[in-house]
Amino acid sequence: MRSYAATATSTAPPAIVWRLLVDARTWPVWSAVDSLDTERSSGLDPDGRDPVGAVRAFRTGRTVTGERLTGLDEEKRLTYEDAFNRAIRDYQAVVDLRPTPDGGTVIHWHGTYSARWGMGWLMQGVMQRVMQQMADGLAAHAAQQRKP
Repeated sequence: MRSYAATATSTAPPAIVWRLLVDARTWPVWSAVDSLDTERSSGLDPDGRDPVGAVRAFRTGRTVTGERLTGLDEEKRLTYEDAFNRAIRDYQAVVDLRPTPDGGTVIHWHGTYSARWGMGWLMQGVMQRVMQQMADGLAAHAAQQRKP
């Protein structure tokens, strides 16, 4: 089993970070994914509050991966697992949000997975880099949402 951990801090409060995190439609704006594939997704909320059980399919280049929401603790923790992914299996991820004393949010995005045969070392570097980009992008975009 392999793992990654990425941390970023936003000046935005947890409520703003949470709103972006739980709404799959915002991910292409701030994350490493190119688009949300609504045809391969299921259970998405039209108001942007995707529920536990929703499968969010994201396209990056020609690759589409699916993630099923497994837990939501409002403004604190979002958990998900892989629904379909060619490169990894047994993927479980957690995004923890912790308020800072100055009103911002620490984002801690971490997970575990097994790489497909022959892809272990490649995926270790890719996952760490991409998930740090995800955390950094979420932190920066949330901070922009805070501005008037």
